[in-house]
Amino acid sequence: MTDTTDKPERALTADAQAPERLDLDGFHLRRLTLEDAPGLHDAVVASYPELHAWMPWCVEPVDIKDQREFLERSAADWTSSVAFNWGVFDAEDRFSGTLGLMDRIGPGGLEIGYWLRTDVTGRGLMTTAVRAVTEVGLGLPGITRVEIHCDAANTRSAGVPRRLGYRLAREVPREVTAPGETGTEQYWVTP
Repeated sequence: MTDTTDKPERALTADAQAPERLDLDGFHLRRLTLEDAPGLHDAVVASYPELHAWMPWCVEPVDIKDQREFLERSAADWTSSVAFNWGVFDAEDRFSGTLGLMDRIGPGGLEIGYWLRTDVTGRGLMTTAVRAVTEVGLGLPGITRVEIHCDAANTRSAGVPRRLGYRLAREVPREVTAPGETGTEQYWVTP
């Protein structure tokens, strides 16, 4: 039996597709594959203190099995157009983070989620990547808005939509699920 409680209606049809690769200024986004597990694992380990503060999935011990399971889900989600998850890779093809465009907020909307390795933050990579993925999302049939959700205390994450002209639509109380969270979730929406 499938539980449909609190699951919004899908915004995308099962045949919706996003580009598997986006070449950006000095780096690229590429559809994730199972072969990315070692790079993903290394990036999570290298960035554990920062990721752990905001990402409920980032717990010790960091086990490559968890990254493999994420990559398997990502492959299935891409095929069914539930989510499009890309790896962020630098010019030398080093794994630098992930960026996802997810169909989980209801008709007309998609949500973007992201994180970067700690040692590559502060260079504008994620702002550039989110700009490109926002355009991809808004170009898909039936999509009229893209949202970014983050905890109010996660000022670095909130800086991305702010720089891109998203508007802060609302702040909503929610359960704290990671150590850095305040329990106030911000909803940033494309203008």
